[in-house]
Amino acid sequence: MKASIQLRLGQNLTMTPQLQQAIKLLQLSTLELKQEIQEALESNLMLEIEEDGGEDAPAPGEKATEAEPAPAREEAEIQNSTETIPDELPVDANWEDQYDIPVTRNQVSSNEEHTDFLSRESNAETLQDYLRWQLNLTPFSEEDRAIAIALIDGISPDGYLHAPLEEIIIDMNDEEIGMEEVLTVLHRIQHFDPPGVAARNPQECLLLQLEQLPADKVVKNHARKLLGDHFDLLATGNEPRIRKLLRLNPEQVQAVFDLIRSLNPHPGSSISPADTRYVEPDVFVEKKEGRWLVSLNPEAMPKLRVNPEYAALVKRADNSSDNTTLKDHLQEARWFLKSLQGRNQTLLKVAMRIVEVQQGFFDHGEEAMKPLILKDVAEAVEMHESTISRITTGKYMHTPKGVLEFKYFFSSHVSTNSGDQASAVAIRACIRKIILAENPKKPLSDNKIATMLSDDGFKVARRTVAKYREAMAVPPSNERKRLV
Repeated sequence: MKASIQLRLGQNLTMTPQLQQAIKLLQLSTLELKQEIQEALESNLMLEIEEDGGEDAPAPGEKATEAEPAPAREEAEIQNSTETIPDELPVDANWEDQYDIPVTRNQVSSNEEHTDFLSRESNAETLQDYLRWQLNLTPFSEEDRAIAIALIDGISPDGYLHAPLEEIIIDMNDEEIGMEEVLTVLHRIQHFDPPGVAARNPQECLLLQLEQLPADKVVKNHARKLLGDHFDLLATGNEPRIRKLLRLNPEQVQAVFDLIRSLNPHPGSSISPADTRYVEPDVFVEKKEGRWLVSLNPEAMPKLRVNPEYAALVKRADNSSDNTTLKDHLQEARWFLKSLQGRNQTLLKVAMRIVEVQQGFFDHGEEAMKPLILKDVAEAVEMHESTISRITTGKYMHTPKGVLEFKYFFSSHVSTNSGDQASAVAIRACIRKIILAENPKKPLSDNKIATMLSDDGFKVARRTVAKYREAMAVPPSNERKRLV
C-alpha cells in the first residue's frame, strides 16, 4: 500500500474552555454554585466579594441582567492596560495548560478520594441502633443476646421482621438454638419501642400495638377480635359482615374503627432517619399591582468583582513571573465573572418565560396548568433545548404556592373535546379533586373517573387515569373504601 497525502474537508464540534466553564455553571444548583464560587475565591487572587453598600454595588432586588460584575471605570482601565491578554483561548485547551493555577485546599492528589464537606452527612440514629441501645438495657443471657442481635439485624427500616425465623436459625449455626428459643426472644423484642416493632406481618403489628395502647376495655376487646379473627374483612371493608359477626351497632363499629386507625402500620417510620435535602430558591415570583414579577434571589450567591488594587498592578508592562501570574489570574477572573453573568441572564430569561406561560397556575392553581415542553421555552428565548434542560435542572422558584422546581412546570399534553390541549399536571389535579370528593363508602372506579373527566371536556382513557392515579400513589377503588 503506497503512502499518499490526501486533503479532506470536514466539520467537527469543539468546545473552548470558556464554553466548558459556562456549561458547567449552567447545570450547577445554588448550593453547588456557592461552593464553586468559594473555590474560585480561594484559587484566584483577583476575585473578591463585593461588600454591600459600595458605590457601584447593585441593589439587592436588582436583576442580574442589569448588574455589572465589576465597576465600569476599573474594568475599562484594566482592559486598556491588558491588551496582551487574549480574548479567546484555543479550542480543546485547558485552563491548566494556559495559566498557572495554584492548588487549593479543596484540590487533592489523583490517588486520594475527593470529598465535599456538603456531602458529609451526620450519622443519624437508625432503627437498629435504637433497638440495640434498648437491648443493652435489657437483661439477656449470652445465647439470648446472640439471638436478639440476629433478629434485630433482620428488621427492615419500616419495623417489620422480613427475615424468616428458619433462616435466622440456620445462619446462627448453633444446634442448641431452636424455634422455641428464637420465638421467646422475639416476643421480648416485640415489647421494645416503637410499639409494633419486629412484627412479621401487618396483622401482628397492629395487634402488638393494640395490646400496649390504653383504651376502653370493651372497644379494645372488639378491636382485638376484629384484627385477630376477621382481618380479611377489615382489609376489604366489608362493614355489614363485620357488624353481623361482632354483633355491634354502627356507633360501636365506628369506635372500633377509630381505635384501629390510631395505630401505625409502619412503626419503624418514627425512628428511621429521613434524608434531609436543603433547597435554596434561585428566583422569586411575586405579584405586584396585578402583574407577576420575576427577580433573582440576591442571597443565592455572593457578589463578586475584580480586586482593583491587584488589577492596577497589571499596568506594569514587564515580563516578570509575578506580572504574568497577575495577568493570568485577571483573565481567568474576567471569564468567570462573564460566565456567572451569562448564567444569571439565562436563568432569569427562562424563569420569566415559564411564569408568562403558566400565569393561570399562579392565579388559579394546578387545574389551570398549561402544557409546556423544553422546545417551547427554547424557541421563545432563542436557545438550544440542551441549554434549557441544564438551566432548569436543580433550580427552584419561590412562589406564593411554595418552592417549586423549574421542571415542575413542564408536562406533556392531553387533548380536550374542544380541540385544545390540557396539561398532564392539570389532569392529575382534577383526578385528585374528584377522589377527595368521592363517597368513602363507594369510591369511584377509574372508568367512572374517566367518564367524569370526559364530561368536563378532557379526553382521557381509563388506563391513563390509572397511570396518573398510580403516579400520585393513590390506591385503586377497592383499597380506598373506608368504613365510616
